[in-house]
Amino acid sequence: MRVGLLTGGGDCPGLNAVIRAIVRKGKTVYDDELIGFYDAWDGVIEQRSISLDVLMLRGMLPKGGTMLGTRRGNPYDREGGVEAVRKTFADMQLEALIVIGGNGSLSVASRLHADFGLPILGVPKTIDNDIFGTDVTFGFHTAVQIATDAIDRLHTTAESHDRVMVVEVMGRHSGWIATYAGIAGGATVVLIPEEPFDIDEVCALLARRHERARYASIVVVAEGAMPIEGSLEIADRGVDRYGHKRLGGIASIVAEAIEERTSYEARVVQIGHVQRGGTPTAYDRVLSTRYGLAAIDAAHDGAWGQLVVLRGREVERVPLADAAGRTRTIDMPLYRDVAKVFFG
Repeated sequence: MRVGLLTGGGDCPGLNAVIRAIVRKGKTVYDDELIGFYDAWDGVIEQRSISLDVLMLRGMLPKGGTMLGTRRGNPYDREGGVEAVRKTFADMQLEALIVIGGNGSLSVASRLHADFGLPILGVPKTIDNDIFGTDVTFGFHTAVQIATDAIDRLHTTAESHDRVMVVEVMGRHSGWIATYAGIAGGATVVLIPEEPFDIDEVCALLARRHERARYASIVVVAEGAMPIEGSLEIADRGVDRYGHKRLGGIASIVAEAIEERTSYEARVVQIGHVQRGGTPTAYDRVLSTRYGLAAIDAAHDGAWGQLVVLRGREVERVPLADAAGRTRTIDMPLYRDVAKVFFG
């Protein structure tokens, strides 16, 4: 079978491990021809590709990023893009395309399959852990560990200077990273997109902590967290070229508000893209490997329009259409019944 694969959206620890697993089983078990497309959908549209074999994937298991490169973008938004994708399938005699991506890439995959019956299936990828239908996405645990390590280090400097450290982590629409890292790192409070925050309540928590002679605090803020409407002024930063609202900077707004209301010295730390980089954790290497093996098996089963997902302990399949365009938000009991117990 001639199987193509691409990595789309933001880079993520574990992408190379998925590619490695697909190629290893595709070659050694199924005797497939594996074709990697460069730069996500752009590579498919422009027929920029590389033949993949087991030898070239040696040493890629612990390597972050993606050997194929990745971009955001949608062939439906590019003139002639969809026709070019269909032409690539015909010209290169592709019998399958495995899309390793986040919500955007998987939505495109679902639509192409639905519109034209193309033999496409998906692998869920995002550090945000917000893809609907799966319990966990690879890259998430690595991002949480990086954020937790940073918080651990910030505790000591906060304690040395009696400061409030406001730590901004990724999470556009979901608070998975913020909640997990906040719990693991012993944060004073965690602010997430799913629940608008009251800055006065945050300041009251910090004040009560100071009354107990705890003068150092860590406030973890997801980049998509928002205050209760009208309580803080948030400037509209517009949208990027993909139509996504520009985020980042909420930690600075929170820190400034804390200083104004409490007179406590506050500092901002934006971990940013460090969360995406570097070597994946052991958990993510194993999960990525399982996803890759499941994806090539799904291709040989003709499971087109399906997404391989983790449900409990097992890797299963769900329709791409069920996951496309939907966001998996934080389990609120985890936030309200676990994380909040340790606020203040």
